[in-house]
Amino acid sequence: MTHPTPQTAGRPDDAEAADAAEARAEEIVARILSRRGTALASTASQRENRESDDGSLEREARAATRRVASLSTELEDVSEVEYRRIRLEKVVLVGLDLPRAAGGPAGAQDAETSLAELAALAETAGSEVLDAVIQRRDHPDPATYLGGGKAKELAEIVSAAGADTVIVDGELAPSQRRALEDVVRVKVVDRTALILDIFAQHAKSREGKAQVELAQLEYLLPRLRGWGESMSRQAGGRVAGGQGIGSRGPGETKIELDRRRIRERMAKLRREIRAMAPSREVKRGSRRRGPIPSVAIAGYTNAGKSSLMNRLTGAGIMVQDALFATLDPTVRRAQASDGRVYTLTDTVGFVRNLPHELIEAFRSTLEEVAEADLVLHVVDAAHPDPPSQIAAVRTVLAEIPGALEVPELIVLNKADLADPMTLVALRSQLPGALAVSARTGEGVEELRERLEELLPRPDVPVDVVVPYSRGDLVSRVHADGEIESIEYVEAGTRLVARVSASLAAELTGAAL
Repeated sequence: MTHPTPQTAGRPDDAEAADAAEARAEEIVARILSRRGTALASTASQRENRESDDGSLEREARAATRRVASLSTELEDVSEVEYRRIRLEKVVLVGLDLPRAAGGPAGAQDAETSLAELAALAETAGSEVLDAVIQRRDHPDPATYLGGGKAKELAEIVSAAGADTVIVDGELAPSQRRALEDVVRVKVVDRTALILDIFAQHAKSREGKAQVELAQLEYLLPRLRGWGESMSRQAGGRVAGGQGIGSRGPGETKIELDRRRIRERMAKLRREIRAMAPSREVKRGSRRRGPIPSVAIAGYTNAGKSSLMNRLTGAGIMVQDALFATLDPTVRRAQASDGRVYTLTDTVGFVRNLPHELIEAFRSTLEEVAEADLVLHVVDAAHPDPPSQIAAVRTVLAEIPGALEVPELIVLNKADLADPMTLVALRSQLPGALAVSARTGEGVEELRERLEELLPRPDVPVDVVVPYSRGDLVSRVHADGEIESIEYVEAGTRLVARVSASLAAELTGAAL
């Protein structure tokens, strides 16, 4: 396996630098390929047998819809209007090691982490990673992303490996994708298209499917490409060689028809999503009518959010060692040790460079975070670069009004897999962070205690006697307030408690 580096001058020091860069790239690729078949290195050796949990049927259904290896992905066999339905089979990964000034990850370690994440995304989409290429450049080539010479070398690697798809670890301009496809002669997919495809596979709810389809169409529209007659245009008399009537082109071309159909479908999807918004608001409002605190679980994809929610609530949500396994938000009821009731919401996972189309499409879902009273920010402590995960999550949340203003509690998950020194360093960098393991239960009780401390508390003191006929109010005080003392007297139930302002008004009105 050979992955050449950029051309250098003939000086000995340049030759040594080129050899070192080539050796480093080969070492990175070898490490990434050695982990094939696993979602991420942090969980590669700790897979659990979850065949009997509530998500086993869904995992089985997902496995049953993997790509069929016999389908062709040659460019001439794929209708461009269906380009969003990517058929990934055997893929070669391509990444650039760019300096930070050029928008790159700055450093071989970051480039390796990014390409390993791309491999995990490809596996989650149902493809087989055959090879990978990392090239060190100052900036992406504006024509082919890699440069002409490197693109030809990539074509040789693709041909030798028998791959049918190239996945680029970055977002390609439409012209770059077309130019690279023309050289390698197989379908070229960028990171954005890959993430959109995974979302399309995993969306279950009607709203989720509509949101994903809208994001796919927004991504596809500027990237439509025509071949042959689809590019023909109308030609009037002289232009058509003087033949006149009967010799003109077909009128609206195929690519124009495709664009019009996509715009019409996008408009319809936006109307449908707007029509679904009241339903979500009703559900959200029903939880908000009473003073029930809400906690949103947010974090990087595959950080263990669903596992942590199962540990805290026994929700039985599907857990899978894959990226973006959970898309649709799930709300579960939880109870504090003092009897207070609150809700926990499992949200969609984030990833660095999350496509802007998805952020816009899933805005109504991400607003669950902004509406919460507390955010549990779950971080994979066993990941090679947890700080970059935290930064990626906060970058996405910054686009949701009010999301960064919600109090945040950072939870360092997978403490049983993380290096102890790494945990110490993270806790020193992140004051107040808690180390837990959703798999073993380590630190979960401490997390419950901290969570209860941070939940908003009722602030209006009351000392009332509630008639026995208003047992509903007593029940609400038990569920939503903090009872200091309770006494059953002849006239009714005497309560000394702290409650919300609205409940205090009702108690005062009903009191004898």
